[in-house]
Amino acid sequence: MMYQKPILVLTILSVLLISFKPIKEIKSFDDYPVYSGTDLGVNYSPIKTIFKVWAPTASAVKLRLYAAGDGGKPTQIIKLSKATQGVWETTIKHDLKDQYYTFQVFNKGKWLQERPDIYARAVGVNGKRGMVIDLKSTNPKNWAKDKKPAQKNFTDIIIYELHVRDLSISPQSGIEHKGKFLGLTETGTKSPDGESTGLDHIKALGVTHIHLLPSFDFNSVDETKPDAKYNWGYDPLNYNVPEGSYSTNPYNGNVRVHEFKQMVQALHANGLRVILDVVYNHTSDTASNFNQFAPGYFYRYTAKGAYSNGTGCGNETASERAMMRKYMIESVGYWAKEYHLDGFRFDLMGVHDIETMNDISAALHKIDPTIFIYGEGWTAGNSPLAEDLRAVKKNAYKLHKIAVFNDDMRDGIKGGWSDIKAKGFVSGAAGYAESVKFGIVASTRHPQIDYSKVSYSKTPWAAQPYQTINYVSCHDDNTLFDRLRISNPNASEADLIKMDKLSNAIVLTSQGIAFLHAGAEMLRTKQGIANSFNSPDSINQIEWSRKSKYKEVFNYYKALVALRKNHPAFRMPSTQMIQSHLKFFDTGDPNIIAYEISGNANGDSWKNILIVLNGNMADKEVKIPTGNWTLVTDGNMINEKGLKKINSENMSIDATSAYVLYEQ
Repeated sequence: MMYQKPILVLTILSVLLISFKPIKEIKSFDDYPVYSGTDLGVNYSPIKTIFKVWAPTASAVKLRLYAAGDGGKPTQIIKLSKATQGVWETTIKHDLKDQYYTFQVFNKGKWLQERPDIYARAVGVNGKRGMVIDLKSTNPKNWAKDKKPAQKNFTDIIIYELHVRDLSISPQSGIEHKGKFLGLTETGTKSPDGESTGLDHIKALGVTHIHLLPSFDFNSVDETKPDAKYNWGYDPLNYNVPEGSYSTNPYNGNVRVHEFKQMVQALHANGLRVILDVVYNHTSDTASNFNQFAPGYFYRYTAKGAYSNGTGCGNETASERAMMRKYMIESVGYWAKEYHLDGFRFDLMGVHDIETMNDISAALHKIDPTIFIYGEGWTAGNSPLAEDLRAVKKNAYKLHKIAVFNDDMRDGIKGGWSDIKAKGFVSGAAGYAESVKFGIVASTRHPQIDYSKVSYSKTPWAAQPYQTINYVSCHDDNTLFDRLRISNPNASEADLIKMDKLSNAIVLTSQGIAFLHAGAEMLRTKQGIANSFNSPDSINQIEWSRKSKYKEVFNYYKALVALRKNHPAFRMPSTQMIQSHLKFFDTGDPNIIAYEISGNANGDSWKNILIVLNGNMADKEVKIPTGNWTLVTDGNMINEKGLKKINSENMSIDATSAYVLYEQ
């Protein structure tokens, strides 16, 4: 039924107000009813669409239908009926495909804001209205035949962390769909220097997984003017919808869904799995969609009743509450099934409770056992939920098939995060070798690690090596090359490059999961800007001219990735295997780490592998085990066929270099 005349709309509103029934007051969030179904949100078919929202304290709920995602008056206003377990619902028995909608809740004597439901799967421009979507119609051609690249063990994973816009927005990228999901589907793209860019570049580098910074619908970028303002996207708006500014048409809710799927399909076809960065720990503000349906319920509070702020973003969600836990589980499950995603990175995972994270892991691995889950094992502030209940780094052993970032190794390699002028192992600072060794054994228990000397962790926190993400840089803080330049102001560029190469040589030859920041392979710079979350493209874009300028560095990274992929000894899947096959040597030098991986570890074709890491700023003589060694990696080159033979007990190691040798 169409209500086009204002007098009729007012009449309906009057009837709604008269029909309100007071609800029984609920004194504790723990007493809120829990919905047991799995059909919240908008469920479409051509013959009917069912609308269900959880609003347990509401005394009335209205649904408005619109012809467009913005502007115009509602074409219909419908009163929802109260059902059980806090749910309100209505069914419309005709085809609503591509119509837009909002809900509005009457709570404690006032109407809250018009919003899409928290389960919305499609929205109009800037996410203010939901859209009734036929998801099957958004599938690219042959979507049902989309095949994930093979993956045997989690420790085989090499992650490449990327912001969608950064990859393609530079005028040098040669990519047509700049700043868009479709930019990641293009092949054959070249820089002005003739170097491959975009997807071809990533494929050539050889990584296995692309980690996309938040690509769900976030709040800070005006989708009508996507080039006017930059943001990383850690300010969630609609969690189950792709970001509109990355689509070619943010006004049509179908387009962003279709193009996100096209991107995943293209990446899969080119041998790359896809990880989505998810941010369930906070909302962009407290006027969120959550608070328009169940005010207060989805958040934690201080003892004085204020919003707690363990995220540093003004609020933190309460993952331990039944309906927030249910939401998180169903949301990631939706992304995994509808978009064929291969993994999830949880922002500030240390805010979330362990039980919820383990329930998420169980649900996702029931969908696909190869899905990889990891997160930041820390918070940005104090949380009222007890630390022993939260998924912080030191509790990683309580997490099931979930990995955590290793800041011990990160800061051991380049210097502590709190002082950007601090030096680390690769720039000759003493006292960091044990933190680096801690990462080499993937934060697991090893008899040769002196945990008292590890920077932050005084005990192993990973039960198995796949629980450790080894990295030296990511989107946060300075890029690796910038940080090395800041902390070594008197070093030449040649010496900085040696430090850079040694840094990720350590990461890519260590046990656990290897993680690279996009552009590190060409010495990415953000001009010294550390927290570039809202800096312009000129700071954040990948400068493709650096690939030709630093081609030798790119080739070194590429060869390191290939070395790791070709030799399973660097990817041992169990703690027991690491303990049995990896042995450190006492070099007598606090800035030289040497260890051997012996016995054809993990089925490697090389019987014994020797790794020597020289963090000194000078060449050093190192005593090595007797054997017929072949040098494959020095500070400049990598050649698995061999650079030269080493048959003496002493070997000269170049300053600031990683050496890898093997014997068969």
